[in-house]
Amino acid sequence: MEARAGARPDWHLSLGIWVIIAALQHAEAGITCARCPWPVRLHQEELQLTEESLRSVQVEFRAEDGTLDEVAPQDAALGSGRDRGSGAASALLRAKRSGPELAEFGGADVGAPGERGPALDGHRAGRPELCCSREDGGASTPLSSSTFALTGDSAHNHAVVYWSGRNSSVILILTKLYDFHMGSATESTLWRSTDYGTTYEKMNDKFGLKTVLSYLYVCPSNKRKIMVLTDPEFESSVLISTDEGASFQKYRLSFFILSLLFHHTEEDWALAYSHDQKLYSSLDFGRKWQLIHEQVTPNRFYWSVAGLDKEPDLVHMEAHTPDGNVQYITCRAQMCTEANRNYPFPGFIDISSLIVQDDYIFIQVPTSGRATYYVSYRRDSFIEIKLPKYSLPKDLHIVSTDEKQVFAAVQEWNQNDTYNLYLSDTRGIFFTLAMENVKTTRGIGGNQMLDLYEVAGIKGMLIANKRQDSQVKTYITYNKGRDWRLLQAPPTDLDGNEIHCILPFCSLHLQLQMSENPYISGTISTKSSSPGIIVATGNIGAELSYNNVGMFVSSDAGNTWRQIFEEEHNIWFLDRGGALVAVKQPSVPTRHLWVSFDEGRQWSQHRFSSVPLFVDGVLVEAGADNQIMTFFGHFSHRSEWQLIKIDYRAIFSKKCTEEDYQTWHLHNQGEPCVMGQKQIYMKRRPGNHCMLGVDYSTVLSAESCICRAHDFECDYGYERRSDGNCRPSFWFNPFTVSRSCSQGQNFFNSTGYRKVVLNNCTKGVKEIYTARKQQCPNRPPRGLILTTKDGKLTANRGSNVTFLVHFDEGNSMQTNIQLDFGDGTAVSYSNLSWTEEGIKHAYKSAGIFRVTALAENTLGYDTTTLFLHVTCPVEHVQLLAPFVVIRNKEVNITAVVLPIQPRTVTYFWWLGNNTEPLITLDGSISYTFRSEGMHTITVQVSAANTILQDTKTIAVKEFFKSLLLSFSPNLDEFNPDIPEWRQDVGRVIKKALLQVCDFPGEQLLVAVFPGVPTAAELFLLPNKNQSEGRKKSEDALEQTSSTIVNALNQNLVEFELKPGVRVIVYNTQLTLAPLVDSSPRHNSSAMLMLLSVVFLGLAVFLIYKFKRKIPWINIYAEVNQEKEQEMIGSVGQSESTPKITLSEFTTSKELMEKELDARVKRGVGNACESTREIPNCTSV
Repeated sequence: MEARAGARPDWHLSLGIWVIIAALQHAEAGITCARCPWPVRLHQEELQLTEESLRSVQVEFRAEDGTLDEVAPQDAALGSGRDRGSGAASALLRAKRSGPELAEFGGADVGAPGERGPALDGHRAGRPELCCSREDGGASTPLSSSTFALTGDSAHNHAVVYWSGRNSSVILILTKLYDFHMGSATESTLWRSTDYGTTYEKMNDKFGLKTVLSYLYVCPSNKRKIMVLTDPEFESSVLISTDEGASFQKYRLSFFILSLLFHHTEEDWALAYSHDQKLYSSLDFGRKWQLIHEQVTPNRFYWSVAGLDKEPDLVHMEAHTPDGNVQYITCRAQMCTEANRNYPFPGFIDISSLIVQDDYIFIQVPTSGRATYYVSYRRDSFIEIKLPKYSLPKDLHIVSTDEKQVFAAVQEWNQNDTYNLYLSDTRGIFFTLAMENVKTTRGIGGNQMLDLYEVAGIKGMLIANKRQDSQVKTYITYNKGRDWRLLQAPPTDLDGNEIHCILPFCSLHLQLQMSENPYISGTISTKSSSPGIIVATGNIGAELSYNNVGMFVSSDAGNTWRQIFEEEHNIWFLDRGGALVAVKQPSVPTRHLWVSFDEGRQWSQHRFSSVPLFVDGVLVEAGADNQIMTFFGHFSHRSEWQLIKIDYRAIFSKKCTEEDYQTWHLHNQGEPCVMGQKQIYMKRRPGNHCMLGVDYSTVLSAESCICRAHDFECDYGYERRSDGNCRPSFWFNPFTVSRSCSQGQNFFNSTGYRKVVLNNCTKGVKEIYTARKQQCPNRPPRGLILTTKDGKLTANRGSNVTFLVHFDEGNSMQTNIQLDFGDGTAVSYSNLSWTEEGIKHAYKSAGIFRVTALAENTLGYDTTTLFLHVTCPVEHVQLLAPFVVIRNKEVNITAVVLPIQPRTVTYFWWLGNNTEPLITLDGSISYTFRSEGMHTITVQVSAANTILQDTKTIAVKEFFKSLLLSFSPNLDEFNPDIPEWRQDVGRVIKKALLQVCDFPGEQLLVAVFPGVPTAAELFLLPNKNQSEGRKKSEDALEQTSSTIVNALNQNLVEFELKPGVRVIVYNTQLTLAPLVDSSPRHNSSAMLMLLSVVFLGLAVFLIYKFKRKIPWINIYAEVNQEKEQEMIGSVGQSESTPKITLSEFTTSKELMEKELDARVKRGVGNACESTREIPNCTSV
């Protein structure tokens, strides 16, 4: 989520110049939030920073409230909302000029509005002159001005300007030389003016000439307090001033500050975000800092909101847990230990999704698939946001929250470059559609802006650009999106010629882009102190166009329009909106500005500079008690910064008196009731050159109207049909009653309508459209839903799983809830209110569990089932397969997993040269090898977040001979039972055997078995070249086998394991394959059965004789006989499938103790066990 997007309405005194390139990493989450005025910045895309693209000079201007965003060239963040914290402004670059150098202009008047552009939509071009001054009959009237050059800073390419302007004459300017190769500033100069910008003084000697400054912050609640940061490439310090920069104190820091956030009311309180994602707090204006929390998400920390949070020093933040999850945390700034932290939302949330704004807190929870959003209204419990069922948002942005409801822009599943606008109820839970397919515009910095604009000073009035088919048209609403209409084009052009533009085929369309810097005016401007006046760039025609545009003004809140220029201008409001000032776009230098006292009907020209200036920005109305404008710019590409102070009091003749005002009635095409009331405003009479003054008030009276249909919008779940009535959507059941409604209580049954928020109408149709109070009916539960709190169907063994139970219909207070966890444990609750925080349960074993919920009352019941996979990490996997097999005979291959995890492990079998694995849920497969040779088998085991693998090589032959080998007991003392040891010992045994027989080494294979006592098998393989005949090969194997047996019986085969330790090799008198062949004459069923029984008996004898266990034999756990757990083989099993309980298995305590002892000696641990229980995941 983005905490802010665009400038805020209280940025009265900030100034900025648009950043022409600014890179910002794209936000991870799908929610952003913006504050007015709109258009709303939605999100940003990354741009490349190059020295060439940033060759122009960058300027920043600071807000008086300390909330504008600052952008450093190294991170150049345009839309992060607080990338440099409060007190920082949007970073801005002076655009490259298209005009020639200064010397080429001479004394000519460059860039006057009289220079005409192409006609609009084919209309005839206007007159060459715009309008002459009333006073001078056409001559340019000079204004009182003074120019100051920041001498010595011509090389500096970045500047920060701050002027509170409120009862202060101090202006601060910080200029820097930013080195793009180093990624930091190498020089800086701090300038200070105490006379509104007439003169400036260098302040570097106050804190050290070699100190390089980075950023400047001003406390929003006390403008005399200033904090300046040094560049961390040189030192990490903060300079503090309490006298508006007249003197500074330096304090060393142990961390690098990336952003600051000041408290709204406490002037000494600040939050600092460091380069290593740590959040610090200071209660003495930066002199001492205390760590609050680590791993905090950038720009996701907020001070408390007065009237909502109990403690004024409470901090809201989004932080990462050690395992990578994200949580919403609150704590006090100086008391943020683990014991003092609170978690208002108990589950995990999506990264960069926390927004704390006005009465609301928004989060997004991580889900697989659809996004889920939650809201807390006035710090109540979080409730899931309800959008229309099939909106299926892939992106959501909180647009505004400052009018007792939430505006949200939602990009739905079938949208790409448009968004739908939704409005909520007061609590921010239920959203209804206000407009579809609102256009978005991509800014120069890569940020995306929603073409939606709130008209300042008039409640409920919005202007939006809507994409309709292949065209984009501009619409206006006076009741918060309940009704929209096109804009009526002006009746005549600048020359007075009639314009033939008939609705709906032709209308006026406006560009709704606001400047990234609030003091280079955007394409549309309004002011709350001048209600009804709208100035915007636009065109006349069938759709919005960016060619052949002009400037238009409305004096009656968008009902009628006039054209004022035929090319784009920057427009500002002077004297609280009593006058308009215009300056041409900054692509060419100018020395003039134009002023209108009759709402744009006539303009007078005034000269503010003797030399044409490339205007980078204008600071207008910085204070309540002065009439000063400041122009910032350059005379040429290579000149110093020029600051021109203009005192515009001379253009006013007197202070306004009662006779200079007139009343104006707000209306919507003649309808006087707007947002349920008749509003009368007081405005200066057009043409009067009087000054309004500080006590000017705009609203004269407001009278409530009788409620009518247009005062009500469709309620949640309803849609407006072609006849204008609201009907239920196809997915919505209007008879659904809240589950919190119990018998004997009352609820409000919607009529399908709800009153537009902040609409002040009374009586009339209010009773007809308002929800009706009804008694709660007694009804059976319906729509029962069982989920886990994190939305996942997997859990780790031993961890708490929180189950949520709710139903769409039913009496929650009189409905019994039963929950069977599927492991032999069940709980029951008398009503649903006991389960609001969730039902927690910890599973002690791995498996797939059938979790069943039952809701039942006297009228009926409903049930639902959830299948939960409980796993624990795999510690060990061992592939069991024969070392030698017969070609074309099926062989069993088994993977033994420790700890045992019934039906929760996935096996990937890579057999031979197959390019795709065989995937099974069973740890055993059967496979037939079709060709002789050496074949490789690999098994990968996946459980939870762990993947392990084991690999074996198998020899495939037509026939072979094998002998079982045993060893003197001293070998077991040195057997660590690991594969590498078995391979090395096998090579030593092979070498010893070759010394007693004349047999090719490549045809002799020794395989040492896992476990103890140590045993091995000797394989005698036939020669690859059997040209002498099979009979001779078989006889040769028999002869070699006899020779080896004789040597073994005489104890002639031995090897030295280490100095002083000699190991004797014995024949166990048991042959697994006397001479194994695929032909029937070498296979006898009786003989094989006998051999199998003998081998089984030997294995059992070895286990009990040596009290050790061969590890590939299945391990069963001790079972608690007091309860049984239900485990299912697959999700698809039917209800009739018999339950498999652990009590059916053999439970030998002695066998478990022996296995545990063997496992401990072999060093195989169990990640799922914290005590010395049997090491598997099926113990209860």
